[in-house]
Amino acid sequence: MSSSDPESVLPADPVGLLQSLVRCPSVTPAEGGALALLESVLKPAGFTVERPVFSEPGTPDVENLFATIGAGAPHFVFAGHTDVVPPGDPARWSHPPFAGAIEDGMLYGRGAADMKGGIAAFVAAALDFANGGPWAGTISLLITGDEEGPSLNGTVKLLDWAARHGHRFDSAIVGEPTNPSTLGDAIKVGRRGSLSGTITVHGRQGHVAYPHLAVNPIPQLMRLVRRLTAEPLDHGSEHFDASNLEFVGLDVDNKAWNVIPAEASARFNIRFNDEWTRDTLEAWIEARLAEAAGNEIHYELGFEPGWSASFLTRSDALIGTLTAAIEAETGRKPALSTSGGTSDARFIKDYCPVVEFGLVGQTMHQIDERIAVADLLALKAIYRRFLGGYFA
Repeated sequence: MSSSDPESVLPADPVGLLQSLVRCPSVTPAEGGALALLESVLKPAGFTVERPVFSEPGTPDVENLFATIGAGAPHFVFAGHTDVVPPGDPARWSHPPFAGAIEDGMLYGRGAADMKGGIAAFVAAALDFANGGPWAGTISLLITGDEEGPSLNGTVKLLDWAARHGHRFDSAIVGEPTNPSTLGDAIKVGRRGSLSGTITVHGRQGHVAYPHLAVNPIPQLMRLVRRLTAEPLDHGSEHFDASNLEFVGLDVDNKAWNVIPAEASARFNIRFNDEWTRDTLEAWIEARLAEAAGNEIHYELGFEPGWSASFLTRSDALIGTLTAAIEAETGRKPALSTSGGTSDARFIKDYCPVVEFGLVGQTMHQIDERIAVADLLALKAIYRRFLGGYFA
């Protein structure tokens, strides 16, 4: 058998393991064989593996994986996801998106960076460490199939499931591709929060030739939009970038050219730092809309139920040990960053200190998503050294 055959992959070889994972077409929410592959690698190495399936009305069932080895404290958990975004047009790829091809030192495939590469590196590191001599504590893997989807039936429920089964975590790493350009650039130690909402302005439908008999909601909506974007929310804080409000959609649901519509709506998303809570942010928005609307504009404001607060992790046992491992393997001292979007760390923060560190993320979600094989091997070495330091 060649080293590219899944059956011949050595469990502690992150390259072969990543190729096998990429060959699993686990486009969210499909399991695609990825969790079954991890189970087949982890169980023979002594991990207890469970595969909870969660559902939500109106959404497909999602398979997840929880694997654990060892006993007692400290309990370290690695979190990640095997689901991937759709590959787009396969004809535009240099190599088939689910082939796991290697060319010129780069491994191509959907999910190679985001984030099957991080999972492959950690699994290989954990197997090396767990079988490398005596140690005390617990290592767990918390892997979901619902991170790229609505995130309703994945990590948030898997964490609750684990807690109900008696698991108490002391620290966590999420293996997202958080390095902007070079492995070792940055550790994500926090994230800004996220809040979404919709403004709907109610007018009066009418004929465009008789505007005095109608009330056009579109100019009124634009007035509200301008008010919310007229000034910045803030100028950043000690650990976070400035908060920003961005309008992401406008809709009037009107196909006719001679009809003034009855209503118009605008959707927005806010990424906010630690100067805000959900309550203070909602109050800020409501006050400015009321000021702009006066008694002339009739509107509704609604906020989406899915939201996340900002958070900042402070844990030397976690951050200091990971920083030392990165410096030892790469010669770089990583910056402690809070930039970027949200991740499943927003759920894990409620259970234990959590940071994010994985591969370089320059090609995630793109055509020809790829990672450097050298980076994958270095990431395994970083995770392996981290485990040695954490459980020392």
